[in-house]
Amino acid sequence: MKPLVLVDIDGVLNPFGRPSADFRRYRCVLDGEVYMVHLNPRHGTWLLELAVRAGAELVWATTWEHHANAWISPRLGLPRLPVIRVPHQEAGEAGEMFKTPHVAEYVKGRPFVWFDDLLFAGDERYLRDHPEVGDFLLVQVAPDRGLTRRHVDLAAEWLTLSGFSQGP
Repeated sequence: MKPLVLVDIDGVLNPFGRPSADFRRYRCVLDGEVYMVHLNPRHGTWLLELAVRAGAELVWATTWEHHANAWISPRLGLPRLPVIRVPHQEAGEAGEMFKTPHVAEYVKGRPFVWFDDLLFAGDERYLRDHPEVGDFLLVQVAPDRGLTRRHVDLAAEWLTLSGFSQGP
């Protein structure tokens, strides 16, 4: 089964802290709301390299949902990606965040890496206990800094050493 690489935007590709000079500032309008996002074009390159190297499929796991393909993908040089619908709701009884049940349903036993800034012990417990979830790696990204090369390398190493890599 082809592994998945799930990607969040806010706090991962769009850090909340003061971005470095590598980031570009964009004004996005979503459903009449104006957002300022800071994006690093290298993130797109890193994610594409990871997908090719691991033979993985990139997937948006973000509240931006399909807006990610309109606003984020083109600015990072990414193609249109599949989207996991993650409507806002309360955290679950196991302490998992609102996205986690939707991720569990989407992966259907495929191995996956998930880059997010809101992953905690409750999310790991929920995923380990869910019957539709196989092997996974949760990569907690510091929201003030965003995705780093170290995060991507960690994901590549896990996919390769775990035998999930489908790449060349």
